[in-house]
Amino acid sequence: MDIPRYWRLRNQRYHLQGAKCDQCGQLYFPPRAVCPACKSRSLSAYRFKGTGRVYSHSLLYQSSDRFEGQAPYVVAIVELEEGVRLTAQLTDVDVDEVAVGMPVEMVVRKIYEEGDTGPIVYGYKFRPLFTKPD
Repeated sequence: MDIPRYWRLRNQRYHLQGAKCDQCGQLYFPPRAVCPACKSRSLSAYRFKGTGRVYSHSLLYQSSDRFEGQAPYVVAIVELEEGVRLTAQLTDVDVDEVAVGMPVEMVVRKIYEEGDTGPIVYGYKFRPLFTKPD
């Protein structure tokens, strides 16, 4: 992926910006040009809160060359508070602690590096959401 594309996707990758259909109110991530529910082309940018729960998860032992140094790692389907589900890597968590229903929050972390001279790619991952004691 080239640097201009990283720049175009920055709101999606760093702020969980998706889309909301102006006609039927359906939410999407990643953003779409046409609403699959009502076929409207009138969609607005929508910024998700970035909190949700683990819907499903898997531990990956083998990975592509790009993620070789990170294996094993946990990938989860996260259901956001707004109801949208997305796939993301979990971070800052012991693999034995991951469970369906675990509350999580979005964080920006390094995803990978494009070789020795290429850009460092950052994006969203999710970590456990720890509540502060009262």
